[in-house]
Amino acid sequence: MDDMEALATRAQHSEPPNAFALRDLEQVFREHHTLVFRAAYRITGNAQDAEDVLQTVFLRLSRRQEDAAQVDSLTGYLRRAATNAAFDLMRSRQRANSMPLEDLEPVLSTDAARSPERLYQASEMRDWLRNTVSRLSPMAAQIFALRFFEGKDNPEIAQIVGTSIGAVSVTLSRARDRVEKEYNAFWRTQS
Repeated sequence: MDDMEALATRAQHSEPPNAFALRDLEQVFREHHTLVFRAAYRITGNAQDAEDVLQTVFLRLSRRQEDAAQVDSLTGYLRRAATNAAFDLMRSRQRANSMPLEDLEPVLSTDAARSPERLYQASEMRDWLRNTVSRLSPMAAQIFALRFFEGKDNPEIAQIVGTSIGAVSVTLSRARDRVEKEYNAFWRTQS
């Protein structure tokens, strides 16, 4: 009976088995949520979608804490997870709304460069680009997004995705060629 009482006393005064892991996850969230949100927003162009991606990434992380503990760079892991989740979201939708109409009103002006037609064309182009990039392989899409959406240079991209600078250069070249080919085909049909 003494063993049972001792066990009950320890159970009352100890933390649940995952409490330490949950505290760690909370700390990781506080330190990296902005990075994940921004990476997702640059791809989706929509704050609600980026918020969904943020939740998805940290929900997945909570389920796979052992995997995250074994990565060399948690920042790189989270950026990659955000990019992949954002592209997954883009692929699951035919067309994502890039900007709510309420957000466009302050942008509209009498300036010809900001005319409704120009804004519509720019919005259409952003949607087209996001959809096109979402059809690339996950690695190519991530590298393309890091280069052209986030402005990272090739050595930095290589470090983030865990590959060589040469592989990044080749992947970027192929992805850029494919996007350019699809661009030419798409806009030819629009004319």
